[in-house]
Amino acid sequence: MELAFIPSPSRGVLYLGPIPLRGYAFCIIIGVFVAVWLGNKRWIARGGRAGTVADIAVWAVPFGLVGGRLYHVITDYELYFSEGRDWVDAFKIWEGGLGIWGAIALGALGAWIGCRRRGIPMPAYADAVAPGIAFAQAIGRWGNWFNQELYGKPTDLPWALEITSSSDGRVPGTYHPTFLYESLWCIGVAFLVIWADRRFRLGHGRAFALYVAAYCTGRAWIEYMRVDDAHHILGLRLNVWTAILVFLLAVTYLVVSSKKRPGREDVVEPGAVTSGDDADGEKSEDTGTSEAGTSADAGKDDGNKDEAEAQADAKDEAGSGKKA
Repeated sequence: MELAFIPSPSRGVLYLGPIPLRGYAFCIIIGVFVAVWLGNKRWIARGGRAGTVADIAVWAVPFGLVGGRLYHVITDYELYFSEGRDWVDAFKIWEGGLGIWGAIALGALGAWIGCRRRGIPMPAYADAVAPGIAFAQAIGRWGNWFNQELYGKPTDLPWALEITSSSDGRVPGTYHPTFLYESLWCIGVAFLVIWADRRFRLGHGRAFALYVAAYCTGRAWIEYMRVDDAHHILGLRLNVWTAILVFLLAVTYLVVSSKKRPGREDVVEPGAVTSGDDADGEKSEDTGTSEAGTSADAGKDDGNKDEAEAQADAKDEAGSGKKA
């Protein structure tokens, strides 16, 4: 008999009149807002303009959603294109099914387009939004709780997740809440990146690379606990191999980048310092005008002095003539 467990919601959608409010979509939206809010604060602290992160997110978020869905549909194609399945379900993103690997990959492409349009270095932008992405993942994972999906092996631990649904091959019971494990891990990753960025002044994409490496470390062992159907290669789930490969790439980037481009970018958004340059220019012009005026006045004073001296000499000469 279980003394305690995490209950699953009886349904994953609430209705505000005729408008459906789906728990999965709600978690994704809240995660995006948190990522943009924190990314904006970090971007301003690095010398960028307010609002730039949101402007680029307009490109990154749609690309990320499409990429996440594509990765899920491609790697679990039998859920949509096998016999007895309806391929139209591949477009029902609100029912769950986003692959973080595809979301980050295609989201990065969207961010690159946005950065290029603004003349901003992509690595600097990635460093600013890295912790926010981790927090967004932590929030988004609770969407799996609403859908009663992505749980682990059976367990009777006090924090076990109760599954009540029997659809799509689910067996009611209590299981490891892998969605919760990953949510807590992502929160830890976010704080790790924030601390390391302050301590070592990470730049040129290294804060983002640290986020990727740290996330992959946790994803590998959490993925190993899951019991839902997945493709296997050499006895390991596909996502485990993906986590290992991406982890190695991130660590390699950290090492190479720290040697080739140490330190942090001095300027992350050239337009953000334009107003300061203009002020300096105006100050210089004012100074130049003042100097010119001062020179003119000095010249005028010198001219008056010379004229007075000439008149004095003329008077002396006239006095000498009278005496003669």
